[in-house]
Amino acid sequence: MSTASIKAKGIVAAAAALALSAGLALTGCAAPAQSDGSAEPDAGKVIRVAATPAPHAEILNEAVAPLLQEQGYTLEVVEFNDYVQPNTVTEAGEVDANYFQHRSYLDSFNDENGTHLVEAGGIHYEPFGLYAGKTDSLDALPDGASVALPNDTTNEARALLLLQQEGLIKLREGAGITATPQDVVENPKNIEFVEVEAATIPRILEDVDIAAINGNYALDAGLSVADDALAIEDASSDAAQVYTNVIVVPEGKQDDEKVKALVEALHSDAVREYIDSTFKGAVVVVS
Repeated sequence: MSTASIKAKGIVAAAAALALSAGLALTGCAAPAQSDGSAEPDAGKVIRVAATPAPHAEILNEAVAPLLQEQGYTLEVVEFNDYVQPNTVTEAGEVDANYFQHRSYLDSFNDENGTHLVEAGGIHYEPFGLYAGKTDSLDALPDGASVALPNDTTNEARALLLLQQEGLIKLREGAGITATPQDVVENPKNIEFVEVEAATIPRILEDVDIAAINGNYALDAGLSVADDALAIEDASSDAAQVYTNVIVVPEGKQDDEKVKALVEALHSDAVREYIDSTFKGAVVVVS
């Protein structure tokens, strides 16, 4: 669900992009009105979820939709390729829920944008990784190496903590999940931090020495945590909780029947088995 603070211009751009949302593909088990004239699905039985493509939309379409269909629900998945629009459409009530972000990002987004979004259930954890660009190992990083980091508050901190885990930098005591490059107190390799929007980092990988990439964007780019990551977050760290990807809904909607059905399906053994067999460690179920 993996980044400097969300920029105001990003929100403006997202608002403009919402005008194009009608052109976004709806995927999943949803079906249009039948050619034989049969009725559209009952609106009360349609669950619309905003999600980023991998792994979230993939999990929803491939594993969750069939389970919900057995209960009489039709799942419609609206895919986005950024970390702003899924929250804005959820806040606006255009979808029932979203599935793309971790808890820390949700808290930060609400604080910075005045939104009222809440967690309805924790689902999985995606190990954050360091990936090779121009330099193929951490030991070979040159002095002045360039390292791409997500430029949103919470994911940038996560990347910095991973760099600290690997001994490449040291952060001031207590910086934790709010760390920024200004909190770096030791930088023996004189690393240059290249702060970039999370979704674009895989596309500039060849232009930097290494990059810290969110699990979903690594999957989108065809990167394997098991085979390609130079380092990943320690499974015993706080990341498994702080960075658990969650189902998010507008405040007050946590107990809606549709939301409860969605979360229950995601917590099922069938979905756990799908995630384990499909993503092979790149996505780890926490429920």
